[in-house]
Amino acid sequence: MTLDLSALLNDWPYEPGQLNVRLIEGDDGKPKVQMRVDLGLLQMEVFGRPDGQQPEGRESLLEFHEMRIDDAMDGLGGANGPQTDQASGDLAGSDAGPMAGGLADHDDEDDEGIPGDAVLTSDDCRQLREEAVQYYHRYISLLVLGDYDGVVRDTTRNMRVIDLCEQYAEEEDDREMLAQFRPFIAMMRTRALASQMLSLDEPAAALVLIDVGINEVRDIYEAADRLEAFEDSHEAQLLRGMRAELAKKLPASQRSELKRRLEEALKAENYELAAILRDELRMLKD
Repeated sequence: MTLDLSALLNDWPYEPGQLNVRLIEGDDGKPKVQMRVDLGLLQMEVFGRPDGQQPEGRESLLEFHEMRIDDAMDGLGGANGPQTDQASGDLAGSDAGPMAGGLADHDDEDDEGIPGDAVLTSDDCRQLREEAVQYYHRYISLLVLGDYDGVVRDTTRNMRVIDLCEQYAEEEDDREMLAQFRPFIAMMRTRALASQMLSLDEPAAALVLIDVGINEVRDIYEAADRLEAFEDSHEAQLLRGMRAELAKKLPASQRSELKRRLEEALKAENYELAAILRDELRMLKD
């Protein structure tokens, strides 16, 4: 067996400016995601940690630290343990939640209730950031491949990393370093959720999800005291562009469906959804 990758790379030329990815079957019979980069390629597992490792016997370092911190906080009554279930909640079924509020300033007073064995050291945070990069490479690849469930899974997972570091990192720099990526992750998750609805021939639902995602990104910027940067942000422009293209293709029957859903939302006193649907109808008329 040769160690030279030239033949493999020549069979799959790198194309600058494009995300070159493919799904293959590995020698172990499991699917693998490959990403072609300028000097070679990356190969990732589809499930679990992308590099296939199980650090500390867990699926990932994130799971290891979440469990470790949960155990430490249980000794204090568990009131401040990591909220992993809430952070992984569905975007369409909740308010912005921890994804939108994660850029709020860290309260040093909270540190007094965190035991030493629940703290994330700078080295812990560095390793979590490096691990998050693996999941980033995978979820941008899965979006191209149309694996929207995988994108939602991995983006939600990386949001949990940000939440954990912001709440338990020992150093302020480590609490803040990942927060800048919240808008991008929220945008990618929204794209996946909307694309998932489009694949199910549900364009009206896709529009609603895009609007929810735009609001989530706005909330993230506002929580970071950067609301003025939201309008021109890459995330807002991309989601609005996606929304505009989709709205053009929405048939009259879908407009009727939006009106019906608006009436149901009002009857159920779901005023947040009703406001979104009203905006949908108003923009369609324009």
